[in-house]
Amino acid sequence: MKAVRSATAAALLTLSLAGGACAQAAPAASQAAASQDAAPQAAAASAPRSSFHVRPADDAWRARLPRDADAATRAYLERLPADAVARSNAYFEGGYWLQLWNFLLGLGVSWILLRGSLSARVRDACARLGRVAFARDALYGAFFAVASWVLTLPLTIYQGWIRERQYEMATQTFGPWFVDQLKGLGVAVVLLALGAAIFYAVMRRARERWWLWGTVVTMAMFVFAVMIAPVAIDPLFNTYKPVTDPAVKSAVLAMARADEVPVDDVYEFDASQQTTRVSANVSGILGTAAVRLNDNLLRTSLPEIRAVMGHELGHYVMNHIYKDMSEIALVVLSGFLFAKWAMDALLRRRGAAWGLRGTADVASFPLLVAVFSTWMFLATPINNTLVRTKEIEADRFGLNLAREPNGFAEAALKLTEYRKPDPGPIEEFVFFDHPSTRHRIHDAMQWRQAMGTP
Repeated sequence: MKAVRSATAAALLTLSLAGGACAQAAPAASQAAASQDAAPQAAAASAPRSSFHVRPADDAWRARLPRDADAATRAYLERLPADAVARSNAYFEGGYWLQLWNFLLGLGVSWILLRGSLSARVRDACARLGRVAFARDALYGAFFAVASWVLTLPLTIYQGWIRERQYEMATQTFGPWFVDQLKGLGVAVVLLALGAAIFYAVMRRARERWWLWGTVVTMAMFVFAVMIAPVAIDPLFNTYKPVTDPAVKSAVLAMARADEVPVDDVYEFDASQQTTRVSANVSGILGTAAVRLNDNLLRTSLPEIRAVMGHELGHYVMNHIYKDMSEIALVVLSGFLFAKWAMDALLRRRGAAWGLRGTADVASFPLLVAVFSTWMFLATPINNTLVRTKEIEADRFGLNLAREPNGFAEAALKLTEYRKPDPGPIEEFVFFDHPSTRHRIHDAMQWRQAMGTP
């Protein structure tokens, strides 16, 4: 169940100005996107068939479901075969290490660009090509996007394609998958070139207060990216079209109109040509909204679709995108404050050796990336908790709107394909940006018990 805050890779690409996620943001788009330009039928035909499964349940099983929330939760979790749980645990726990490897690799990219004054030499070359500061910084931003992409490509291939194939969730062959990565790189180059030029122009004027005005600029670019992504970026990876199933369309629109969400259609996108994961989102800001669900979700039952879309509508109705922006602004602001302190110290010690002329020098961007990424890595539990809290809010909103506790529980079981179902409390606090399967099903069963529904 995809929250509004993470609906677009473009937003992540823009934030990469501060966080150094540029090399990973474009591949992240393929988690929910599929290329329509690369023989989708051939890709689907050669995709591995997923062995993940949940023991089926019928109306008779649901009729016997205990009324007690704890007992009903256990009954749902017992439908997960031991091999499915083991696979899910292995996949999700492996992601803990991948967070570390991505962080360390990002530091390595910054080190490669700084040592031997490589970044400074690239800056000088960009200055010769673009004779004004704005053009020089834009060229450097484009270089950084390409260099980061190339240097992290081996890990991206393992994480985004090999590993997804190993766990039978990827449905693309390598060729179409790589085309998506090239598309993502193109988006990253454009956004980072524009972002770097604007960001460093502001830094030069702000001087010692660059951390404050840098936050303002970063958030402005974040909002811009969220606005343009649904119309300019997402269609690069997916085909979007109105849902043709009248039952699904009428059910979702009825829930949207009940809470005055300003939509008159429901859209589907063909993510099944890339992944087996179910996904949906309600995107839009400043009075606009678009309700979108992927074709994997459309293959589930109507109660599951209603439950998932009730959750997604909850994000929109409760203004989670604006709350996210406020929280992200505070995270970026604190990160820039940390970066100012760290960069001032590092530039005093190593700036001359690296050929850097201060924090407002675009050649120092790899250093900004390194120190800000360190801050974000250390803040992972806090950031995850901020997201997870709103996901729980949307879960409970969706239960009240859709009134489908069993549909919600069934959808939660399907998400176990890639999310550990029953973590410990500390593990969930540190690593989970969504509630665990047990947490979500228990919430649904508590609602069922309290409301007395079947």
